[in-house]
Amino acid sequence: MNPTSIALLKMSESKSWERRISGWKTTRRVVERFMPGEDLDDAITAAQVLNKRGMATSLNPVGEHVHSKAEAAEATDAYIEILTCINDVQLNSNISVKLSLLGVDLGFEIAVANLSRILEVAKIYGSFVRIDMESSAYVDRTLEIHKQLRKHFTGLGVVIQAYLRRSSGDVEALIRQGASIRLVKGAYKEPSDIAFENKDEVNRNFEHLTARMLEEDARANGVHLAVATHDRKLVKKAESLATDRGIKEGLEFQMLYGIARDLQDDTLAGQFPVRIYISYGPAWYPWFMRRLAERPANLGFFLRHLLR
Repeated sequence: MNPTSIALLKMSESKSWERRISGWKTTRRVVERFMPGEDLDDAITAAQVLNKRGMATSLNPVGEHVHSKAEAAEATDAYIEILTCINDVQLNSNISVKLSLLGVDLGFEIAVANLSRILEVAKIYGSFVRIDMESSAYVDRTLEIHKQLRKHFTGLGVVIQAYLRRSSGDVEALIRQGASIRLVKGAYKEPSDIAFENKDEVNRNFEHLTARMLEEDARANGVHLAVATHDRKLVKKAESLATDRGIKEGLEFQMLYGIARDLQDDTLAGQFPVRIYISYGPAWYPWFMRRLAERPANLGFFLRHLLR
């Protein structure tokens, strides 16, 4: 990981930098490029536009960590409200949830109970729920909760981060479960003993994991893969693998709202399903800083607007 990315990730955790950067008018204008707004209505409107263009969506209210059971219950209610809105307006959309918002830091069973509430509603609506992966401290708990609840709720998926050294083993376990897996590079600052720091190493592992989840035994076991990256080379590699293996279902490409729009259009034009991950909400600062850290083009876009 380059020094600029490391610095941005550290800044994402700093309250003093949050106060400083959040106060700049320029920051707000740039955030609007990557986030349709702070309210659910803004996200729903953006999702409707994308649906009309032939793209599915995933709604993600930004925010991390709660400090009481009441806050965790409130976050759970908010996720249920999103599912209800998706159902009411008949969006081609699902939701992504964070266990830190559902109270996993307060207790494993608290998060299980809150996620179960969400999944009960999703089951009624025929909706899908993806558990987002957070920092390495959450991986074991996230995978265990996914494993437990997927026995009762098939409409549940999880995320794997290619920059973690452990991910190959985690993918093998998920293949045995026939899981729905969203593969990302990863956007947290992690120590070198547990995460690849070199970009080429991360990309190689991303390619390896993509290929593994597209192999015949994984497909036969019911694995669904979402390739989530804005790296054109990685997208084209996955498309080529899928074409060579005659894969028509159980694969989609996921990208973030407002990022690499030309790649979104090109992938859709290639007859591959595309899902756009729409983040929204007032607690946007940590999310925004991680987006700057993971893709130099985003930082350049921000700096150009800042200089203006």
